[in-house]
Parts: sequence; C-alpha cells; structure tokens
Amino acid sequence: MGPTDEFERIARLCGYRRIAGIDEAGRGPLAGPVVAAAVILPLRSRLVGVNDSKQLSEHDREQCYLAIREHAVGIGIGRADVAEIDQLNILEATRLAMRRALDQLVPPPDYVLIDAVSLPGVSVPVRPIIKGDSLSLSIAAASIVAKVTRDWIMARYHDMFPEYGFLSHKGYGTAEHLERLAHHGPCSIHRRSFAPVRIALDTRRMEPVHLTGITLPKT
Repeated sequence: MGPTDEFERIARLCGYRRIAGIDEAGRGPLAGPVVAAAVILPLRSRLVGVNDSKQLSEHDREQCYLAIREHAVGIGIGRADVAEIDQLNILEATRLAMRRALDQLVPPPDYVLIDAVSLPGVSVPVRPIIKGDSLSLSIAAASIVAKVTRDWIMARYHDMFPEYGFLSHKGYGTAEHLERLAHHGPCSIHRRSFAPVRIALDTRRMEPVHLTGITLPKT
C-alpha cells in the first residue's frame, strides 16, 4: 500500500487548511546541490502512482511530476548549493533548502508535514513523520518534485562537466563516479567537506611533479 492522505486529514480535523508536505533530494551525493520541495495538495487528492520517489522509475517519477504540477494547490522549490553545504554541513543545508521551499509556497501553508527531520525556524506547526515519503501523500509528492528537479539540475551539470558522468549517477558516490573523481580530481560542484572528495583532493595535491629529473611534491 502506498502513501495516503491520513496525516493530512488529521491536520484538517484540527482546523488546518493549507497542509504542505516537504521533502528533499540530494543529501547523500558527493556533488551538486541539495534540493527541497514543498507541496500543498487539494482536499481528497487522487494522484495515481505517487509514492516515495526512490520506489519509482525515472519515467514514472516524471509522469507523476507532471500530474503533481497539474493538480497541486501550490509548489515551492528551494536549494542549497555546494558552498552552503560545505559551510553549514549537509543537515543544516537541507534545512535551509526546506525553509526556502516553504518561502516559495503560494498560498503559504498553515501546517507542515515533513519526512523525519525537525525544522526549526518555521512559524507554523511542523510534524516530522518517520518514513513520511512512503506514508504521507503530500510528502511523497514533494519527494518526487525534489528528485525530478535535482535530476534536471544534474543533467545540466553533466553538459558543463561531461568527464564526471553526472547524467548516469547524479553525483552519488558510485564506483564510476569515484573512479572519475580520482582521475580528474574535484570540480567546482563537488562537496569538499565530504570524505571521498576531500581524499581525492588531498591525493592529487600529493602527487609528485617531475622537474629536470628530480621528483618534487606538489605544493
């Protein structure tokens, strides 16, 4: 059984009317932004096939994305870029992206359902739900919007940095990505605070430079 509107109905019984589900995509990758989406669905929404984005194929996610865009009362999208991730840490950058997504919602929500994490600094009630993207319809919708949006961003980065193969792995630490990272070193969208990127960077700094027959370390 997929996600339902049970949590949304409970919130409405408490008097809330604009209930937003919020989720993110991109906490785990070694490169690219973290993207959050906030979605308000209409009462008795009937979105066939909507589920946790990780449970759907790319084709099914994009079809659901189009249906969500058509039927949602409101959609907000926020992101935190690589510099913010490296400065704040990935959890705080994720929260920043989520707050930005909520700020983009028109109409603004009066209640928020969120997948697992707490979200301080929000002026309306927030209910974290463990595995919310597989239980709450609006959180599942947000997970799809966030994932599809981030995948499109990474496809554009693939055009800018084709040597890393972002189109196939979207910045996650796959064997292919790690091999390319070791060979080329980090680019401007790699998260230098993440250990595999930091190791690749340090390794390249320590590679010897040959000068007139004498081997010197790079500085």
